[in-house]
Amino acid sequence: MSDTLDLAIDLISRESVTPEDAGCQETMMNRLAACGFANENLRFDDVDNFWSRRGTEAPVFCFAGHTDVVPTGPLDRWGSHPFKPEIRDGMLYGRGAADMKGSLAAMITATERFVANHPDHKGSIAYLITSDEEGPSINGTVKVVETLEARNEKMDWCLVGEPSSTQHVGDIVKNGRRGSHNARLVVKGKQGHVAYPHLAKNPVHLVTPFLNDLVSVEWDQGNDHFPPTTFQISNISAGTGATNVIPGTCEILFNWRYSTETNHHKLERTVKELLDKHGLDYEIDWTLSGMPFLTAEGELVDAAKVAIKEIAGYDTELSTSGGTSDGRFIAPTGAQVLELGPLNATIHQLNECVSVEDLDTLSAVYERMLEELLIN
Repeated sequence: MSDTLDLAIDLISRESVTPEDAGCQETMMNRLAACGFANENLRFDDVDNFWSRRGTEAPVFCFAGHTDVVPTGPLDRWGSHPFKPEIRDGMLYGRGAADMKGSLAAMITATERFVANHPDHKGSIAYLITSDEEGPSINGTVKVVETLEARNEKMDWCLVGEPSSTQHVGDIVKNGRRGSHNARLVVKGKQGHVAYPHLAKNPVHLVTPFLNDLVSVEWDQGNDHFPPTTFQISNISAGTGATNVIPGTCEILFNWRYSTETNHHKLERTVKELLDKHGLDYEIDWTLSGMPFLTAEGELVDAAKVAIKEIAGYDTELSTSGGTSDGRFIAPTGAQVLELGPLNATIHQLNECVSVEDLDTLSAVYERMLEELLIN
């Protein structure tokens, strides 16, 4: 057992299914207060958040993360109860073990050791923690960032504890993320009887040539930091459920994960041009989940490379692959943002787990990064 493992078990045992926090943040704040942090509760609507800071001067190093987890899925398909953490064969099982209560525990214990060894460190250490990352993400990190920006309180470096690793802890760190753009398209036809198609207009038939064109678009070729933009249709729905009724409308949901070679305005223009080309009667609503961001190599990336090499013994790889994270709300403030956490192989799955050994390694890496940035 270690302090990091003990805290991870405590946090995982709390049923903080989004947007619930279930006391995780209070536990974290109590330990931070004991290290000289000033805690600030920032609750927006039904979402608990906190901002905590030790020090008043720049530069500011911020740990960012979330205490909420996704639903468990069928309990009878777990090897042990998802909120009763269990260690089996060196792995800690429980919902949130990898995403991301293990990281939160590693952050806290790394900070405790660092402050004990370096009570007069330069700059400030901060925490930005939310319970709205796995949900709609509208009353969490984005609102805290707005609050900080309104009073001109800036972060210089931000480490998000998302599970970035693939084979070994720290082998991959995310120094950027693709943008995410969504659309809800409703194509209008005319409902009717399938035996009298001349009296109806089938929107599924009408939209098919448009969709064929849409999936054939090469949006871009990516660049040195980002893979090419991808497009996926995620849902199509039409009809009444009867076999003899031509539907009146067809609803389609789709998403882009896009690189810095394009932007959401270009994506929207291309879709509109294709819709007009095919003469469709339609309504479309857009939702921008996040714009792409990239943290170039600099102090934060260098600190991560040094820490991982010294603690884990290998070189890390920079990547911008995968989904989005709350880093998309922090990067526009000008902060350098990096994601570094445990293996992501079991996140959001049944029997989510994290290596017990990896938790201590991660905590040591976080501590070493603090030394690189706030001591050296």
